[in-house]
Amino acid sequence: MVILGFLGSPRLQGRCSKLLTKALEGAANAGAETKRYNLTQCNIQHCLGCFKCMFENHDLPVGKCPLKDDMSAILAEYVKADGYIFASPVYESNISSLMKKFIERKIALGFRDKDAYGKIPFPRVPAEFKKMASMIIVGNCADEYREIMGDPCFEALESHLIVEQVPTVDRYYVGGVEDMPDETFSGKLDEAFQLGKRLVEEISKPQ
Repeated sequence: MVILGFLGSPRLQGRCSKLLTKALEGAANAGAETKRYNLTQCNIQHCLGCFKCMFENHDLPVGKCPLKDDMSAILAEYVKADGYIFASPVYESNISSLMKKFIERKIALGFRDKDAYGKIPFPRVPAEFKKMASMIIVGNCADEYREIMGDPCFEALESHLIVEQVPTVDRYYVGGVEDMPDETFSGKLDEAFQLGKRLVEEISKPQ
């Protein structure tokens, strides 16, 4: 089993990064092979909105994009993986621009005919709800503000997962990180570890 982790924070030593590290450790502890992408270190260009990846080459597992960057290689691994962990800080009540740019470019995982107006794309490689994902959202606002800080981020991440037929196992909001004592954060790391384990266990269950 392969679990991919995606970090949407530009701070590679920050608390969002540490939570993703611990979640991937939990997945590895449960028997999965893991790989991590720090999106700030990836060459991911802005989507041009040309829709060539969606309208053309419907026989390919990943649509061809005219942009020459890291996304084609990332998505080639993405479609082969069994599960995903997405981690992003809250910036202006939503996911970071790094994560937003990444999920926008995931449009290449779907296809649609040009004349199918008003229709959502079909998945090129349907996951059939066998693959799963978990999410970690980190915010300075306390846990009591999850509804206005965390939930918009979860919904943004799940927008593409719905098309891909990938259900969510955990939506983990960690609030108040700016002034969180190390002892408290240690407990959050333990919970992230269990999140990673739980993701692997849920994917492993018989369908």
